[in-house]
Amino acid sequence: MSASAKLPPFDPADPLGLDDLLEPEDLAVRDTVRAWAGDRVLPYVADWYEKGELPGIRELARELGGIGALGMPLSGYGCAGASAVQYGLACLELEAADSGIRSLVSVQGSLAMYAIHRFGGEEQKQRWLPGMAAGEVIGCFGLTEPDHGSDPAAMGTHAKRDGGDWVLNGRKMWITNGSVAGVAVVWAQTDDGIRGFVVPTDSAGFSAPEIKHKWSLRASVTSELVLDDVRLPADAVLPEVTGLRGPLSCLTHARYGIVWGAMGAARACFEAAVDYAKSREQFGRPIGGFQLTQAKLADMAVELHKGILLAHHLGRRMDAGRLRSEQVSFGKLNNVREAIDICRTARTILGANGISLEYPVMRHATNLESVLTYEGTVEMHQLVLGKALTGIDAFR
Repeated sequence: MSASAKLPPFDPADPLGLDDLLEPEDLAVRDTVRAWAGDRVLPYVADWYEKGELPGIRELARELGGIGALGMPLSGYGCAGASAVQYGLACLELEAADSGIRSLVSVQGSLAMYAIHRFGGEEQKQRWLPGMAAGEVIGCFGLTEPDHGSDPAAMGTHAKRDGGDWVLNGRKMWITNGSVAGVAVVWAQTDDGIRGFVVPTDSAGFSAPEIKHKWSLRASVTSELVLDDVRLPADAVLPEVTGLRGPLSCLTHARYGIVWGAMGAARACFEAAVDYAKSREQFGRPIGGFQLTQAKLADMAVELHKGILLAHHLGRRMDAGRLRSEQVSFGKLNNVREAIDICRTARTILGANGISLEYPVMRHATNLESVLTYEGTVEMHQLVLGKALTGIDAFR
């Protein structure tokens, strides 16, 4: 660059100039999802959170389908065929509104739809994916059990052959979308190993009681799945995978969305802290003029935009077909941990107002406590990286 060339101005909202990495199509996706969330979620989400409900979830799902947010990176069957980076940007904007909304989209697209799209037969894909992409059918994903979270290989849910049918029995726990889903992808032990089953939720013996008394992800539907002698035809099984490789590959895809989404929650809290610091006066001046507050804001900005840059890098690797599951663990471990720290620091800047639902900080902080442990706890991702770094398996 010549000495006379003019540098672009410093943008406090994009201090590293990360928007320069995005194509016009990427920016259009981001702006569309941001506008939808600003119109349909942000004005209401504090009230939903306080009441512990997500009213109109089916209407919201149809609207999300209408903007192409469900199953975004999948191709065909009514899916948008978006890039991984575009999907990540959507996750960031959705979680900037609320983690529960991003979870709705993530479970629908990255878990239930992804499992059917990657491992299902053509008839299964034709039957379920178009309706799910449009938001007409909500899906859920049944892997975690009451007694088996981080150890899915020990799951107790089982499927037995009975003539030409399968009969499923078991319990799944902490299932997003469970009680509003029209279809559940359920993983179960069989004589041939772990298999996935596409279960219509109106099947006899299937029920999904909603879990109450949550203090996190309150604007989200969370359920238990109960399978009591659920009889399914032979073609209910996902034909293209046997073993843990199936559910774990789905989790890798969903964790990728969390890498981006956590930065959305962090951004919302950071922006609230900046706005508050510029307007709140103490000792005759805005608190944003004090050195300690500026140090907090600077540290928050550094971690926030480093996390977004990491997410972008992983997205480009996914688009190139070069993203490894260990790298996704790297991203989830770092970005969720840093997002929680940003939220907690924002709370200190807002003082007592930080616990009020008039501001988004405490809502995001409590939501991130769930994000920290679901789809892989901190410890599990540390051990994934530890094994990759040393070649020694510490899981056994």
